[in-house]
Amino acid sequence: MAVRRFDTDHLKFVVILGALTAFAPLSIDMYLPAFPAIAAHFHASAGEVQATLAIYFVGLALGQSVLGPLSDRTGRLPPMLLGIGAFVLGAIWAAQAPNIESLVAARFVQALGGCAGIVVSRAMVRDLFDERASAQVFSMLMLVMGLAPILAPMIGGFLIAHYHWPVIFWCLAGFGLACLIAVWLGLGETLPREKRSHGGLGHVLRAYIGLFADGPFMAFSLANACISAAMFAYITGSPFVFITLHGLSPEHYAMAFGLNAFGLITASQVNAFLLRRVSGRTILNASMSAHLAAALALLGASIFIPQSLAVLMVCLFILIGSLGFIGANATAAAMARAGERIGAAAALTGIIQFALAAGAGALVGALNDGTAMPMALAIAGLSLAGTTARLFAR
Repeated sequence: MAVRRFDTDHLKFVVILGALTAFAPLSIDMYLPAFPAIAAHFHASAGEVQATLAIYFVGLALGQSVLGPLSDRTGRLPPMLLGIGAFVLGAIWAAQAPNIESLVAARFVQALGGCAGIVVSRAMVRDLFDERASAQVFSMLMLVMGLAPILAPMIGGFLIAHYHWPVIFWCLAGFGLACLIAVWLGLGETLPREKRSHGGLGHVLRAYIGLFADGPFMAFSLANACISAAMFAYITGSPFVFITLHGLSPEHYAMAFGLNAFGLITASQVNAFLLRRVSGRTILNASMSAHLAAALALLGASIFIPQSLAVLMVCLFILIGSLGFIGANATAAAMARAGERIGAAAALTGIIQFALAAGAGALVGALNDGTAMPMALAIAGLSLAGTTARLFAR
């Protein structure tokens, strides 16, 4: 039976899962500073190098669709260990890739394995904790989601300044190997044999169909995915808006980006504290209302006072900070609907989240017109869609 309270006895569990959750942000953000060096090394175009990032999102989605249901059948640890092993091998392959096509393939393998840190971790949390306690654990894992986008480019920038670009992938391989050892020695199985599914492909398909037909599950999953996609729209559009449009230096942009990430980290820890006294659904409703208000204010400012950097900063701080409340509680509420399909549910929430995030980032880039409007429109539209989806959850 899922426990109702998180305590310090579970600290090692959360630390290991936090490291596993870092696979995706580290693999995405850490090698971004190396793009020019990779292009020069392989005599590749910018588009060819960017394909190594796009394929990673594809691998994350496909890998989750397989590893999630597989973990319902075999237990959590075998797919987790298999995924981490594939991540390490993919990173080693990337470090030794002879051409850009090989690097793209290596990144795909790396993503197929790295997604285990997302999907199986989410399932393991739900195995052990009820909805409120799950939200507390997810809030702690949000520390990683806030810190990784700040630290990863800094680490990558330092490495590329002192070493050749393959060292970034060697470091990722070393990190993956350390996580493999930590999981093997310090993370026990959370799904007992008697609770595992025994069906084949048909059973997996029925699990997915059942989840798609579950209105509250889809509502909470879409709400979380829309708000997460709004953050990706911000990540995609903010360099142009802050640096080109408002004239911030790269150093000042990094400070602004870090301030918003600090807001996300702080909110996630405040959320963990509030959950001791307030239900996650109540916090979710309030934070989504705040997110929508800030998104509409950002859109209005982009139309009527586009030159106001202060208003832009305040709106974005509220938008990114509110994700610290929304992500944990919406994920916990969706996973509470999973029943015996926890692995499939963890996979489906991740697939929806990354699919919308990739689409949001691509949309902002495609609509770039020299103003902040594409970013503001995408954020407002996604916030409205997420709030609407939340209204359908009963």
